[in-house]
Amino acid sequence: MYQVLLYYCYTPLADPEQFRDEHHRLCLDLDLRGRIIVAAEGLNGTVSGSRESCAAYMAAVQADPRFAALEFKIDEVEAHTFQKLHVRLKDEIVHSSLRHVRPHEKTGQHLTPQQFKDLKDRDDVVVVDVRSDYEYNLGRFKNAVTLDIENFRDFPERVARLQEFKDKKILTYCTGGVKCEKASAFLLEQGFENVYQLHGGIIKYGHEVGGEDFDGQCYVFDGRVAVDVNTVNPTVISRCHHCQHPSPRLINCANPQCNAHVPLCESCGTLLDGACSAACAEHPDKRPYDGTGTYPKISNHYTPAQGLASYRA
Repeated sequence: MYQVLLYYCYTPLADPEQFRDEHHRLCLDLDLRGRIIVAAEGLNGTVSGSRESCAAYMAAVQADPRFAALEFKIDEVEAHTFQKLHVRLKDEIVHSSLRHVRPHEKTGQHLTPQQFKDLKDRDDVVVVDVRSDYEYNLGRFKNAVTLDIENFRDFPERVARLQEFKDKKILTYCTGGVKCEKASAFLLEQGFENVYQLHGGIIKYGHEVGGEDFDGQCYVFDGRVAVDVNTVNPTVISRCHHCQHPSPRLINCANPQCNAHVPLCESCGTLLDGACSAACAEHPDKRPYDGTGTYPKISNHYTPAQGLASYRA
């Protein structure tokens, strides 16, 4: 059996370049695959590996006192959910355009999944989804406020839409928690007084309280694309991009020039040969459709140790 680990930690790294190289070597030694971002502000990643390798990795990371607050969200899977290993050095561990915000110093109050569940339906509370549109269109909490975000870096521009809720408790949530740390910190900076965040995100909420009232599926950034989190009162909210019938099936458009993330039912997937529209189905560069709607990137002679000394994102 294999596992998928989802994790992040905002903590100052004095030499992120050196840490990146050391962390890359650790992952190579353990045959982990995935996407890890290292920045001066901390660490953010999703990796897959054998149970033994994941256990060794978690022990190594948590032995570093800088990551004392880091928590791993763990899912059991049948095989690797990534084809490659990338450990990238970036300016932020999540691209937010909020580089001045330091969540390890000040951020919204963390709520356990049970606390979030107990608070979310109160009249003095508003639940805010800080994820991108393709994520919340696939699944979101009942009655959550969404902000028409194409990318998280758009979040600061959308905060004005929350002014009407300034007298309420703001409960933010995202997939694993990393975006909420900056989103809730920014809300506090903008004068919102009662700001909270779902600690561990949707994934932990599913693990600990069964995902109750999370409608649809949760988009994840690995080969699974989407996962079920609600075992209490599940429902489907996404609709086929073509026929508009309910469909939880998320695909990438077979036209690589489009590559849109859209729900597409099996019938329409067959009809359009994996494309999101008739025009994309006729595109000369359209990829062969195998019924899954996922297209692993070409390796381009990739090797796991690629660029250890000189690699940059």
